Amino acid sequence: MLSITSQYLARYRRFADDRSDSLLPATGAQRRFVLVRSLDPAGRPDLVPMFFAFPQGTIDPERLRAAARRLAARHTALRSRPTVIRGTPVLSVAADPDVSVTRPGLVPGESPAEALRRALAAWDVQGPSLRLFLVRDEEREEDVLAVVLDHAVCDGRSLARIVDELGAAYGEEATDGHPTPQETRAELAAYRDAVLGQLAAEEKAETPEAAAYWADRLHAVHDHAPVPRPARVREGARPGGAAQARLPAHDAGVSFPGLLDACRSAARELYGPDRAVPLGYPWGGRPTGAEPVVGCFLNTLVFPVDTGHGPGSQVAADAWWDDLDHADVPFDAVVAAARAAGSRWSGGLDGLLTVDDDTRRPPLRLAGVEGREVHVDGRPVRGPFAVSVTQGAEIRLRMVWDRAVLGDETAHRAFDVLTRALRPSGHAVQ
Repeated sequence: MLSITSQYLARYRRFADDRSDSLLPATGAQRRFVLVRSLDPAGRPDLVPMFFAFPQGTIDPERLRAAARRLAARHTALRSRPTVIRGTPVLSVAADPDVSVTRPGLVPGESPAEALRRALAAWDVQGPSLRLFLVRDEEREEDVLAVVLDHAVCDGRSLARIVDELGAAYGEEATDGHPTPQETRAELAAYRDAVLGQLAAEEKAETPEAAAYWADRLHAVHDHAPVPRPARVREGARPGGAAQARLPAHDAGVSFPGLLDACRSAARELYGPDRAVPLGYPWGGRPTGAEPVVGCFLNTLVFPVDTGHGPGSQVAADAWWDDLDHADVPFDAVVAAARAAGSRWSGGLDGLLTVDDDTRRPPLRLAGVEGREVHVDGRPVRGPFAVSVTQGAEIRLRMVWDRAVLGDETAHRAFDVLTRALRPSGHAVQ
């Protein structure tokens, strides 16, 4: 029987081989984002926003738009739009990127953060995958710039590069830096080769042995989060809750298995003891020999978080290392294997974990002025809860949750448990 990846490629080639410059195949990670969007009643995409505050008057909107267009012209993924043709997820490539800089006006009584939340909530999936929003904050005498991407065209590893190249493009003259047609064709070919290389790795990874591994690993997993009920969100409240803390850094940093084990404590508080909660996290990289193209190639792996008081952290770490031996199996194939083994899991994730290195997050500089990265909380959250950890001179810990699924009181208790699990012994939370 053909693997899921083989079936996908066969469908793609039936209608796209003669349009290979305008329709590109999607990796397993990209297919997941497109499929999640299709299951959302509102058809919302997963967005990756970055927010930067600059002194008022620093940013020239036309110069910024020209820089963003040059950036998108240099990267196939950034001028592509995820879509579905004949039931098959693909990327539709635009010949000429049209990146806008929108300036949402504030309605009476609205804050800059509320204006940005409103603008992102109105995201039209038929538009470009890279968009910029600029809002004036009169009280702080700042302009807040939002650089926003559809997650299906950009993984977390590409964000630092996008920030760096946007700043560099802003410093170029308007007549400089636009790629030639030959350079555009060469980058598109490199991107296509990288995607096909990733799909080849996924196709090779879809073995009966890998399916049996994930079936055994996830057979006890099923959905535990309550069904979303908008009535849970009190009138006037934001759809997403958020909490954050700064913790002293551990001597050697917190290992990834250690972070997974800390999330077990939070999941126990949220969903109760003795559960196997599906926690997703991005992992992987580009195929060997692929050009360093901007795009989305990080697979989503699933870790069955045991909310009981065992096994210990070392057992969890050993299981995680075994998972990495099967990390190239695409998400949809993992779900199919679990369900074939009798799991009642829908394929949804009850939690998400992302980890970042402080040294990989350069500030956005426009004409020599460094923007201050800020957060705009309260936006809709795709999953029940998500944890992000940034490690460096300190640990920056954030948790967001969907208020239609989880109550604030329960979520704050889970966050407190999470911070205690990650706090070095003898240190207090700041």
